[in-house]
Amino acid sequence: MRKLTVLFVASLLVLAFSGSALAHFGMLIPESSIVLPAKKSAGLELSFSHPFEGHGMNLVTPKKFSVYYDGQETDLLSALKKTKIMDHDAFKVEYKFKRPGMYTFFMEPTPYPEPAEDNYIIHYTKTVVSAFNEGEDWNKPLGVKTEIIPLTRPWGNYAGNVFQGVVMLDGKPAPYTRVEVEYYNKDSKYVAPFECMVTQEVLCDANGVFTFVCPKAGWWGFAGLNDADYKIKGKDVELGAVLWIEMIPYKTK
Repeated sequence: MRKLTVLFVASLLVLAFSGSALAHFGMLIPESSIVLPAKKSAGLELSFSHPFEGHGMNLVTPKKFSVYYDGQETDLLSALKKTKIMDHDAFKVEYKFKRPGMYTFFMEPTPYPEPAEDNYIIHYTKTVVSAFNEGEDWNKPLGVKTEIIPLTRPWGNYAGNVFQGVVMLDGKPAPYTRVEVEYYNKDSKYVAPFECMVTQEVLCDANGVFTFVCPKAGWWGFAGLNDADYKIKGKDVELGAVLWIEMIPYKTK
């Protein structure tokens, strides 16, 4: 009986450590970060997943989903349609761009209970789309609980470019915040040489600024993680400031 108990506890520990090894990311991925006049619309996918490993989790209806354009916020929650991403519950939407400029899409999820870490996770997730190659004020904050303010334009970047951002918490830079970084390995084409390389990590400086070089074309997610100053049902809450950007390869003639 004692041996069975030891084996059971050991199995739980393995599961716990295996789960915690994978980084969680709120995901808000458009078809493209640049929409041209000939197309005028783009689909977006909302999920909660481990993007490099391709492991999904169920995303319930978000608390908020909206788009910011020219200083105005438009609620898009009712436009969401259910779908499956990585074999788990997710959402999608088709958005039509009527005017040129910069559109920031934002999702505030319903708090996610994570048994492996005995806490709740809330990832305030955003991505930016340039309609018709236009857009200014791309470093303007939305003013949400926590977010990443880009210091590099968040669209129209070549693969291999440096990306910089500021992690904000309660409207102020969050110094020395740990930022997790993952590549959206959509087709499971790549394998990490070591488990620790699935999720990259950088640390913000004293001004809340982080720097990262994105070596491959595709979508990259950045999650600045901090603990909330409150609890949910007596459990700690992880607040993630998440930003997704697309890196684009050079074209040949």
